[in-house]
Amino acid sequence: MEQRRATGMAPVLAGWVLALLLAPFPLDAEPDYAGQRAILVDDVIATQARYGDRPFDPTVLDALGRTERHLFVPEEVRAAAYANRPLPIGHGQTISQPVIVALMTELLRVVPGDRVLEVGTGSGYQAAILAEIGVEVFTLEIVEPLAIEAKARLAALGYDGVTVQHGDGYYGWPDRAPFDAVIVTAAASHIPPPLVDQLRPGGRMVIPVGSRFFTQYLMLVEKREDGTPLVRQLLPVRFVPLTGGH
Repeated sequence: MEQRRATGMAPVLAGWVLALLLAPFPLDAEPDYAGQRAILVDDVIATQARYGDRPFDPTVLDALGRTERHLFVPEEVRAAAYANRPLPIGHGQTISQPVIVALMTELLRVVPGDRVLEVGTGSGYQAAILAEIGVEVFTLEIVEPLAIEAKARLAALGYDGVTVQHGDGYYGWPDRAPFDAVIVTAAASHIPPPLVDQLRPGGRMVIPVGSRFFTQYLMLVEKREDGTPLVRQLLPVRFVPLTGGH
């Protein structure tokens, strides 16, 4: 009797297995990048709460949550795109840790319509964050292949408010000056005078200063109405070095 019951179930089980095999299954399903971005924003908020003196502006967090970081990193590290850490993008360069991107963006205090100079385009991620806020971005990249790739990437993603140029960012972009804000995404040995000159009175610059092998500090430069800079040292950081003819 028990043998007959087992034999009777066999066709049913076989039918279930066949149905599962024939059912459509998304082997290459797109990861939930939107969900990963939401988790990243929460992580950035938590990190800022531990080390910062005030919460991030919601405008900055919204821009972080909308910008598709996985499209700004190479395929081989895309699985880690929404980890709160820097990632390699080739040519010895990196895409910055999201909490640092958020912090530097916050420090600029930009509003829609502002004009921002970025030194060190990299993959274009920081420029995209700024563009999401509604500012006009002029960004310089000294590594020509990265400049070409970033220009094509930002254009394909519809960031029409970002202008990319291959060049030595130490000297800024005089033809486009003055700027409401300047952001430097590589560590300089000192604050470049040309960048201060191209900052409008009342404007702000955020820049890491220090050498590759010693402590670097994130610096905030505020240009007074009389043209003199007020410089504040904020926190230790680690960036790739600013390179060029200087």
